Amino acid sequence: MRRSPDELAKMRKAGRVVAEIHEATRAAIRPGVTTAQLNEVAAAVLEKRQARSNFLGYHGFPAVICTSPNDMIVHGIPGDVVLVEGDIISVDCGAIVEGYHGDAAYTAGVGEISAQARRLIEVTERSLWAGIDQLVVGNRLHEVGRAVQRVAEAAGYGVVREYVGHAIGTEMHESPQVPNYWPGTSGPTLKSGMVFAVEPMVNVGSYDTYALEDGWSVMTADGSLSAHFEHTIAVTDDGPEVFTVL
Repeated sequence: MRRSPDELAKMRKAGRVVAEIHEATRAAIRPGVTTAQLNEVAAAVLEKRQARSNFLGYHGFPAVICTSPNDMIVHGIPGDVVLVEGDIISVDCGAIVEGYHGDAAYTAGVGEISAQARRLIEVTERSLWAGIDQLVVGNRLHEVGRAVQRVAEAAGYGVVREYVGHAIGTEMHESPQVPNYWPGTSGPTLKSGMVFAVEPMVNVGSYDTYALEDGWSVMTADGSLSAHFEHTIAVTDDGPEVFTVL
């Protein structure tokens, strides 16, 4: 769906709130902090900006952010998990402003982290931006996944298949989906006004996953580290515009 200039303006506002949550939670990440405390930081930003969470209550999800440490890929529920030196933690969050959604994620280290973890984070973020670069008028949507896959697999990593990006607007998850790999078809042609959430999830090892009994948390099947980066981006006549940055 192509969004009007007024709709895009509202999505920019939602994106800025998400970016502010990222900034605030990043600043709070340190050894000894619990994932529940990170959720409180995010909730305070939403309240300050008079925005609603699109995570809280989504299919029963109990928090405003997802917190996924180490070998947890996505959808971790904040709680009494205490971050320790050397961990990595993925934070995924969103906001609704005037009925329009923003959605973004990042992975950060806790204190000093290993060279392996640093490289995973760097490559995953680079794969995101490679995908974003494909969001230009006239291109085909699945070139995003081809670009993400090329960067991640060149580093020897596995790109998660089961969980993908998506269009976004008046709902957090809209069609079409945005695979982070080449699915074998080109996908729709990109037009100005389309908005997508691109979100590569990259594992040090295999791309295989499994879900925990909580019904949310998704883990790497081989116990390897995983990183997750995401932005909300509009396709414009002047190239991709990232909404979830300050």
